[in-house]
Amino acid sequence: MSTTIVRPEARSTPAPRARRGRNRVLVGGMPPPSIASRVLKAVVLTVLCAFVVVPFVSVVSTSLADQAQVSQAGGFVLFPENPSLRAYESIFQGGVVTRALVVSLLITVVGTAVSLLCTATLAYALSRPDSFGHKPMLLTVLATLLFAPGIIPMYLVVQQLGLLDSYWSLILPVAVNGFNVIVMRAFFMGLPRELMEAARIDGAGEIAILRMVVLPLSKAVFAVIGLFYAVSYWNAFFHALLYLNDPTMWPLQLVVRTYVIQNATLSDPLQTTAPPPTESIQMAILVISIVPILIVYPFLQKHFAKGVLTGAVKS
Repeated sequence: MSTTIVRPEARSTPAPRARRGRNRVLVGGMPPPSIASRVLKAVVLTVLCAFVVVPFVSVVSTSLADQAQVSQAGGFVLFPENPSLRAYESIFQGGVVTRALVVSLLITVVGTAVSLLCTATLAYALSRPDSFGHKPMLLTVLATLLFAPGIIPMYLVVQQLGLLDSYWSLILPVAVNGFNVIVMRAFFMGLPRELMEAARIDGAGEIAILRMVVLPLSKAVFAVIGLFYAVSYWNAFFHALLYLNDPTMWPLQLVVRTYVIQNATLSDPLQTTAPPPTESIQMAILVISIVPILIVYPFLQKHFAKGVLTGAVKS
């Protein structure tokens, strides 16, 4: 008689229940920040933004305010009750700021073009290891980052070159910046060598390679370095104070220093109506000196991050 063994049915292990709620682990294994941490970050960022935005809004508002509101607020107005453009009209009617604005634009445009030309050619030469005098020239450029020329030697050089009371005295002495040369050189060294070798096989010289191969691939670094040079030329006033003795040749920043810090007047002696408040005129000059850079920056913003990070990561 055979014995039949009945095996118990295998019990299926129930699948683990899916955890409710969102995943508590972020990419990289880091847990998400707590609510208190996020609130603290938001508060800190809001305060920092307020430190930046409120002074700028106050400058613009004061330039639009009238004498009664400026006197009542103690000099700085945050929200003007009766906005007016009288301060801007007074500035542009006087002619001093208009002429200085044209001078600053001319110096910025010409100086940026000259600086980019000199920086690009020098950086390209230093990026070629087989170029003549590569190492001594590179050490010379690096030395300028450590040893800056003094004011008196620089003034004597400008005087001996006959550049006093000339706009070239504001451009040529600062045409090349060592840091910008190193950044652009690092960008050029990161470009594929195969492209340059192919152009050289086709018979292109170094200038043709720079013009037709390197420059079209270097828009990002050119935008960033150009912005650095443009802001430097636009904000410079000390060289103008040293080298320009004629007030009619002063750039805008030197006019800002004269009429804002030293409280000089811009009012026309033949003006019959009451002039705008002094504080409004001073703040209007500041707004005029800030606006051009604010207009240019958004067009270069897409290239800014890529150009600034050039050479930051070494593969």
